[in-house]
Amino acid sequence: MDGETLEKVYQENLEERIIAYLSQTKGISLETAMDIYYHSKLADKIHHGVEGVQYLDHKVLVRILCETEKELFTF
Repeated sequence: MDGETLEKVYQENLEERIIAYLSQTKGISLETAMDIYYHSKLADKIHHGVEGVQYLDHKVLVRILCETEKELFTF
């Protein structure tokens, strides 16, 4: 595997961990957690590798998401 492929696999695994942890901590379905995550600015930052945010722990990223994008949690 080349570096680009490894990065993509890492990102996919990170997104899975974020969604699962978000679902668990907020007591919401995986579908709702997925919808919240993929509509977030954080998902864009991770996808584009902005400021190395994709290398933070998934629990830290969920905390950042909950604190900075509260508008996504109006359900």
